[in-house]
Amino acid sequence: MTRAAIPAVLAAILGCSIGAACSSEDVAREAEARAKRWDIPAARITRDVVYAEYGGRQLELDVYRPPEFHQAGAAPGIVAVRGGAWREGDKEFFGYIAGQLAMEGFVTASIEYRTSDEATFPAAVQDVKAAVRWMRAHAAEYGIDPNAIGAIGGSAGAHLVAMLATTRAATLEGQGGNPAVSSEVQAVVAMGGSYDLESLGNVGGEVTRAVTDFVGAPLEAHAEAVAAASPIRYVSRRSAPLLLLHSPTDPLAPFGQAVAMEQAYRRAGAIVQLRAIDAPGIHGFWGNPRYFGEARRLAIEFFHRHLKVAE
Repeated sequence: MTRAAIPAVLAAILGCSIGAACSSEDVAREAEARAKRWDIPAARITRDVVYAEYGGRQLELDVYRPPEFHQAGAAPGIVAVRGGAWREGDKEFFGYIAGQLAMEGFVTASIEYRTSDEATFPAAVQDVKAAVRWMRAHAAEYGIDPNAIGAIGGSAGAHLVAMLATTRAATLEGQGGNPAVSSEVQAVVAMGGSYDLESLGNVGGEVTRAVTDFVGAPLEAHAEAVAAASPIRYVSRRSAPLLLLHSPTDPLAPFGQAVAMEQAYRRAGAIVQLRAIDAPGIHGFWGNPRYFGEARRLAIEFFHRHLKVAE
């Protein structure tokens, strides 16, 4: 098997698993087992690394590093943030995406963050910022270029990485650790996200419930928090390059959310792309083997274009 064929083979391995268990640690473990059995170089994984602490609460991530065949030297780093309506999931949820990115030469950290039933906004935003600070602070240890760090997220995770792309407010940094280190990112891929929670809160049903759980109930009494939790409110010329992947028929996050975010970026003069993923009636297209390949390709192309490692 040629080195060039390896990522395609791993994509096939993971694609077979994603439809059944995209949120399970079994996806990453299955890929490791099959890679070993077929003598395919696999991502090197360091599990259960503590990246932030809040009193007695420790948050963990798993680091996926490129296989040994990649050239020596610093690599871009990426923080992978899973979805789950801000209230479900764990660090294994996006392990299959972290593994794919590692196979393309990115050191990727798949993280857990505090769910809305544990702590409301801005807790989860503070967590993803703490993850970026951790990655930058430990760049030398894991072979990362601290000046080339990106983030990818889906659904609620897309909202959180969009907050990374747009916000620099000290109040959102939190006390998770590494306070002297920057949480800025250089590129972000947001899949099926919501970026204006003020309008999203009016959708009704489970969507409104998720927003309410995230910022606090009732929404009318938390109007300032809803606005502060909306990444579209922070877009400026300095916002990180952003790739928006979204289904035009998304049943949970209206396509208009992505359109409005793209327009805000363009008005500000920041770098943005919006790519429609034709996944009829599907929200989490990145977890569906029919659409995963396209999302993977677009994300990798975007990161290679914008995460430039210093020579």
